[in-house]
Amino acid sequence: MVSRLGAICWLACLVVFPPSLVAAEIVSTLGDQDEMAVTIYNDDLALVRDRRQVTLPQGEVSLALREVSARIRPETALLRSLSHPRDVTVFEQNFDFDLLTPGKLLEKYVGRDVQLVRTHPQTGVDQAETARVLAAGDGVVLKVGDRIETGLPGRLVFPDVPSHLRDRPTLVVDLASDRAAKQQLEVSYLTGGLGWQADYVAGLSGDEKTLDLSGWVTLTNQSGTTYRNARLQLVAGDVNRVRDELFLQRGTVMEQAMPKAAPAMAEESLFEYHLYTLSRPTTLKENQTKQVALLAATGVPLRKEYRLAGGSHYYQGRYAELGEKLKVAVFVEFDNKKATSLGLPLPKGVVRVYKQDRAGQPQFIGEDRIDHTPENETVRLKLGEAFDVTANRRQTDFRKLGGDSRYNYRFETAFEVVLKNAKDEAVTVTVAEPVPGDWKVLSASHPHRKGAANAVVWEIPVPARGEATLAYRVEVNY
Repeated sequence: MVSRLGAICWLACLVVFPPSLVAAEIVSTLGDQDEMAVTIYNDDLALVRDRRQVTLPQGEVSLALREVSARIRPETALLRSLSHPRDVTVFEQNFDFDLLTPGKLLEKYVGRDVQLVRTHPQTGVDQAETARVLAAGDGVVLKVGDRIETGLPGRLVFPDVPSHLRDRPTLVVDLASDRAAKQQLEVSYLTGGLGWQADYVAGLSGDEKTLDLSGWVTLTNQSGTTYRNARLQLVAGDVNRVRDELFLQRGTVMEQAMPKAAPAMAEESLFEYHLYTLSRPTTLKENQTKQVALLAATGVPLRKEYRLAGGSHYYQGRYAELGEKLKVAVFVEFDNKKATSLGLPLPKGVVRVYKQDRAGQPQFIGEDRIDHTPENETVRLKLGEAFDVTANRRQTDFRKLGGDSRYNYRFETAFEVVLKNAKDEAVTVTVAEPVPGDWKVLSASHPHRKGAANAVVWEIPVPARGEATLAYRVEVNY
């Protein structure tokens, strides 16, 4: 028995199409389309507004709108007449997603007769026999005369195509028109398969004091149709949705350095979200990923931070060495303000950062993901771990001061953190220690500040090719 795929390839050699799929049906194709608008949201959701010029006869008719999205949510579809809205009444609508393929055609003919055509190997003459399709699952089973056959060479000839098989996703609307006239019809619907995300490219200056930022929108179309010359809008924000049978499908995002972007999108507030509108129509082809410019800013002031973060667990017991050559994280941050050449709502996405080497070639130095960032907020990126800045941490003292349960323990503990800098310039390392319970610093070699209810923070200068030692003692009450 041959596989289903092999049987389909073998059998699908000749299909006879009927003159019309559905009697008294008007078919509308992309040739009737005069306007297209697509609004894409963050979470695999888009609103499509498709306007077409269609001549309707008077009376009842079935209108087949071809090339709609294959991932349309049919319960959201709405057809209306823009030219004569009171003349058109919609009775019923059906989404035909059972597409015409050799396999589907064969399945629809189970229990029906087809012609089995085989070519004589010596004479080359075609010989036809009537065969009944018994099965089309894991392989094809045919009844030819009084025998059952599978895996036969040759081809099948079908008398027609079932009316409910379409070659493209089709929305069929049963309607009545009060007049025979050309109508401008608009069908709007929600669909999956269209997605977008923001991608940012940042270039650091040589002194790492400023950056140039380019923002791009990465669009992915896996909806099963093409949107030609569409007015494109993007909604940034977390829109609430009722989760049902929809399955999310993510497109591939290009992860490469992109050229400098020119501002190409107008931005406005929409309810509690932000709406971005592309300045010119664009075509979203089926199974395509494309980038369009979102924003561009130059000379954005930048701050760089070396940060060593501790752990809360080692304030509750005795430890020896807590780590040698500990990694020190590297962060950069900038303000999203008009005064810093930005001041735009930034959609969530990935920021990829580059810096030129001595030969002037840009080199990738790290990336991080940002959430939706409104104006006047700070963008903070973790780019990696420092190679030349390390730390050694050890506990130098631990005493239990009192308590007989985990709810009233009192501890006193001391630590030493040695910061080493192998760079040719001095750096400042932020040491952030998450201290549990009620705490107070009894003594410290450097001034500290309270970063949060459970965090004590030090800013430690470390000389070039040198080291600095932070020593401190803390009392913790549970």
